[in-house]
Amino acid sequence: MLMSDDETMKSFLQQSLRRGRTNLRWKLSGLDERSLRWPRTPTGFNLLGALKHMAQVEIVYFGDTFGRTWPNREEVVSDADIDLDPQADWCATESETTAYLLDFYTRVSDFADETIDSLSLDSPGRVPHWPTGRDETTLGQIMVHVLVDLTRHVGQIDIVREGIDGAAGLSEAAPNLPEDFDHDTYLERLRTIADRF
Repeated sequence: MLMSDDETMKSFLQQSLRRGRTNLRWKLSGLDERSLRWPRTPTGFNLLGALKHMAQVEIVYFGDTFGRTWPNREEVVSDADIDLDPQADWCATESETTAYLLDFYTRVSDFADETIDSLSLDSPGRVPHWPTGRDETTLGQIMVHVLVDLTRHVGQIDIVREGIDGAAGLSEAAPNLPEDFDHDTYLERLRTIADRF
């Protein structure tokens, strides 16, 4: 049986979300707790915080937006938490280990996929924190919104991770980087060109 255009697009978006989630997890692998928590930018961006943030994003956009409640509200960063600490969803607490947050993100991903599987692209939703009048949306719009957010943060993680230990690449299965490449010579060439300006 052939899929409709909407079903094909929904499948493509869902596969893209799953690939992004897999790559996010992969980018965090092999580092210790301190390295994952250490602030890597002047604004405090850290790898474990990015994982926690994306879990919170998917709970809101694939849960609350479509009338589904995350089963354990204690795991959700609330508005009250944000009032106390505007970055509460961007950093792991001392009790939130990497293993816990990876498991949490897996459970959230399954929860999000349940929403996606049960709705059509044009199914209506309402984003609770968007302004009135602009808060009405559809599953398709939310899938694109979350995919943009996820890929943005995985890109940030790519750069940060390369700065930590040199680990780089598009994905574990397909790094999309030249093999046996002389990076030192390449970097020197780039510096030479930049120095001319």
